[in-house]
Amino acid sequence: MSQPIVVSPQPTAAVATGRARIRFRIPSTKVSIGLAILLLFTLVAFFGDALAPFDPSKRSNDILQSPSAKHWFGTTHLGQDIFSQILVGTRSVMFVGFFAGILATVIAVIVGVTSGYLSGFLGDSVSTLSNVFIVIPALPLIVIVTNVIPNSGDWAIALVIGCTSWAWGSRLLRAQTLSLRNRDFVQAAKANGESTWRIVTVEILPNLTAIIASSFIGTVMFAVMTEIALAYVGVSGISEWNWGEVLFWAQGQQALAIGAWWWFVPAGLCIALLGTALALVNFGIDEIVNPRLRGGGKAVVRTADGRKTRMRIGFTPVLTPRADIAESGGR
Repeated sequence: MSQPIVVSPQPTAAVATGRARIRFRIPSTKVSIGLAILLLFTLVAFFGDALAPFDPSKRSNDILQSPSAKHWFGTTHLGQDIFSQILVGTRSVMFVGFFAGILATVIAVIVGVTSGYLSGFLGDSVSTLSNVFIVIPALPLIVIVTNVIPNSGDWAIALVIGCTSWAWGSRLLRAQTLSLRNRDFVQAAKANGESTWRIVTVEILPNLTAIIASSFIGTVMFAVMTEIALAYVGVSGISEWNWGEVLFWAQGQQALAIGAWWWFVPAGLCIALLGTALALVNFGIDEIVNPRLRGGGKAVVRTADGRKTRMRIGFTPVLTPRADIAESGGR
C-alpha cells in the first residue's frame, strides 16, 4: 500500500520525490465572454442598418414614448426610434475604435521596438519622435480637422486619433525592448548569426504580447470615448448617428429632468458593455501570457495517490511521505 503524500511549498528549489503533475487551466471564461460581446457589437455594426426597424432620423407622432413592443428603447421628443439610432450608431463607434486602435498599435510597435533594439543616432531619433507625439493633444487637433475639412467623417477622426495616441504604448514597448535585448536568448541569437529582422520578430515580439494587447485595447477604448465625447459636445463632421449623438440630444432636451430615462440609458449601457468586453479580453490575455496570474497565482497539483491540492506558483512542491515527517518529529 502506497503511503499518503503531503505537499509542502518551499521557496527554494528542491527535488520532488514521487510523481506529481501540475495542470493549468487556460482562463478561457473571461476571453469567451469578452469576445462574445465584441462579436455581438461587430455583427450589429455590419448589419445595423438592416436590423433597424425604423429610419433613425424619421419623425413620428409617438413623442417621448417609453419602451414598448413597437419601440423597444422608446422614442425621442421628435418621435424618433431610439433602438434604431443605437443600432445604426454602432457602426461608427466600432469603426473609429478599432481602426484607430490598429493604426496606433502598429505605429507603436514599429517605433517602440525599433528605438529600443537599435542603438545610436537612429534609435535616439525614433525615441525623440515618440516624445514629441506624447505632448500633442488629440482632442483639439480633431476639432480643428473636423472644422477645416467639411464632412470629414469617421475616417478623418480615426486617422487623427490613431496618429496621435501611439506614443505612450511606444514608450512602454521601448522600455521592455531595452530590457530584452540584453537577455541571454537574444545574445545567443546574435551569436548564431540570425538577422535583426528575425531576432525582433521571433525572439522579442512574442515577449511583448501582453503589452501590445493592452496598448491596443486601451487605444480602442480611448478612441471610442473620444468620438462619443466629441459627438456629445456637438462637434460637427462626425457621422450622423452614434452613441454620443444619442446622448447629445438627450442632454440637450433635458431627458433626465423630464424622466425620459430610456433616452440615455441604452447608449450608456452599450458604452459600459463595450468597455467591459475589452477589459475581459485584456485580463484573459494577461492570464494566458503570465502564468502567475492563472488561478489567482495558484496551480492544481495531483499527487501519486490521485488527490488534488493547490500550490502557489513560484514555489517548488516537495512531496514528503508522512512516515518521514513522523520520524523527524513532525517538522
